[in-house]
Amino acid sequence: MRRFKIALAAGVLALAIPALSQSPAAPQQTVITAARYLDVVSGKYIEYPAIFVDANGRITSIADARTVRWGSNVKHIDMSGKTLLPGLIDMHVHLDSPADIGGYRGLEFTDSFWAMTAGGNARAMLDAGFTTVRNVGSGNRNDVGLKQAISAGYVIGPRIVPGGYALGATGGHCDSTFLPPSLERAKKEEGIGDTPDELRHQVRRQRKFGSEVIKVCATGGVFSRNTEPGQQQLAEADLKAIVDEADMWGLRVAAHAHGAAGIKAAIRAGIDTIEHASLVDDEGIKLAVARKKPVWFSMDIYNTDYTQAEGKKNGVLEDNLRKDREVAQIQRDNFRKAFQGGVRMVFGSDAGVMPHGLAGRQFNTMVTYGMSPLDAIRAATLNAAQALGWEGNVGTIAVGRFADFVAVDGDPLANVRELESVDGVIKGGVVIERAR
Repeated sequence: MRRFKIALAAGVLALAIPALSQSPAAPQQTVITAARYLDVVSGKYIEYPAIFVDANGRITSIADARTVRWGSNVKHIDMSGKTLLPGLIDMHVHLDSPADIGGYRGLEFTDSFWAMTAGGNARAMLDAGFTTVRNVGSGNRNDVGLKQAISAGYVIGPRIVPGGYALGATGGHCDSTFLPPSLERAKKEEGIGDTPDELRHQVRRQRKFGSEVIKVCATGGVFSRNTEPGQQQLAEADLKAIVDEADMWGLRVAAHAHGAAGIKAAIRAGIDTIEHASLVDDEGIKLAVARKKPVWFSMDIYNTDYTQAEGKKNGVLEDNLRKDREVAQIQRDNFRKAFQGGVRMVFGSDAGVMPHGLAGRQFNTMVTYGMSPLDAIRAATLNAAQALGWEGNVGTIAVGRFADFVAVDGDPLANVRELESVDGVIKGGVVIERAR
């Protein structure tokens, strides 16, 4: 039987290969010119770049467009008058989560509906300038399948770091908390564990089926039922077991953690990124700064504007809106405090709570709460690439990196709101035509 399954899988793959081979061949070399590009390391603009890109979509050299010459066999992408930045990176998205469906309205749709929405949401992120996203938790591993579909050329979207199912405790934020016992499954939901060994198993299981980051819920949350954001839901020993297992497999760990106690437990356990960090206290900030292994805060400080304006209409329950109201301003004030205290920061919008195409609006909120435009841009480029462990691939415009860029007409260092509606997107040296 096993041999039959293997043979069948090979046959399916063989049928798929001819379809993929019909894609037009990429040019052997491309050169991209623009008015200037932002070197996010130095914080300075480089004028008149000519950026050469190979057939694999990586930068091979950067020259002065006023002096360099290229042959007629080189494809030229002319971004005259534009400012280029590295493709943006959003470290906290949910691609299979339409923002306009909240609360119990989700029960109106069949199980496969959410996967069908993910492609459009991914395209919205790409059109907004986010050429790389980290998807921290999805149903049915929709993010893994979407990554595969994008890589195979069936769907247009950003580079995805998928998380698969999020890990959590029974009854916690990452568990199913909206249904009565009669509608629950007889066994635990995927990703749920109540001992260190169970959670280690879940790390192995998520990795086995395609997860490239492990998401864990250390505290309660805003949009679950019967949990409070400040409530710790996994012990430090549980979190340490997850980190140890993930480290062994070469995976990084992101912890949903609103409450001060859960944040500190996650930092001490060795978690790589703290998501939300809403109620962090002074001790938590000091722990994050002092830890030798880098830890990054990903704080979604814009989306409450959308939730409070549109949530009720979308079906979000009043209890969830109440929690959002209570946490929102505290989180924004703590964002300022954490940044000024020296915490490493990355850009994470929690797109899915709000429409994915609006993610760029968070830049201005980050500036409002203490960052310079360059700091905010670095959070979504240089810093995010480091937190992913992808420094050699994305986050800067440099030789060897993917030729992923966003283009704007104005000066984002003077007005970061230029990034709310970018004027062009290039991924792997290919111009992305806007979805219609």
